[in-house]
Amino acid sequence: MTSEASVTSPQKHKGVLQEVTIDNVIFGLDDRKLQLLLVKHAVGESKGQWGLPGGRVGLQQDLDSAAAQALHELTGARDLYLEQLRAFGRVDRAPNERVITIAYYALVRPESCAIAPGERASAVGWFDIKDLPELIFDHQEIVDFGLDFLRHKIRHEPIGFNLLPEKFTLLQLQELYEGILDVNLDKPNFRRKMTKMNLLVSCNEKQQGVAHRAATLYRFDPAVYEELMEQGFVFTV
Repeated sequence: MTSEASVTSPQKHKGVLQEVTIDNVIFGLDDRKLQLLLVKHAVGESKGQWGLPGGRVGLQQDLDSAAAQALHELTGARDLYLEQLRAFGRVDRAPNERVITIAYYALVRPESCAIAPGERASAVGWFDIKDLPELIFDHQEIVDFGLDFLRHKIRHEPIGFNLLPEKFTLLQLQELYEGILDVNLDKPNFRRKMTKMNLLVSCNEKQQGVAHRAATLYRFDPAVYEELMEQGFVFTV
């Protein structure tokens, strides 16, 4: 299921579903490093501990709205494109109660996402995916699943390309893949694979104001991009 969740006018609901929660796995790519958005809880049994931004679902609230509202109330982030990841329902995933959580995920540029801790959070921040603090409940399991899903998806769909500027270099595109997949790619081989997709169009322009040799700028062919989003492809390392 794919949907765009917005918190422009979040609704408040008197009741919540006690056994259903939302957890948001928000990945950020910054300078070739994959990061994760976490919150330190300020209340409840998880007070003082780090976890994914989430919360209960209102009785009259749909899941998409609940995901966006929980993310905004805990981190200040709003208007992110959230996609439903999957449900996690292990019997012992939460202490003292039976709780099923619906996980959502997004991939963003951290610098474009304004964050600030909400009233139920004492801190919020970006963490290197390779150096996360200990997380509450089964949140590490959720993160691991989300990471595997993200890496599988970038090998079969042109996701994350929205993180690039409108005009970009092949090196910037390669660094996007390297950051998400956590690999070093062979430059000539990577460029051959991208060329075969017919996805890139030369802008017939060079970089401006760089100290090194200026590289050619490219853009995406929107028709091919949409076709690849629908039909997919296979990118092998």
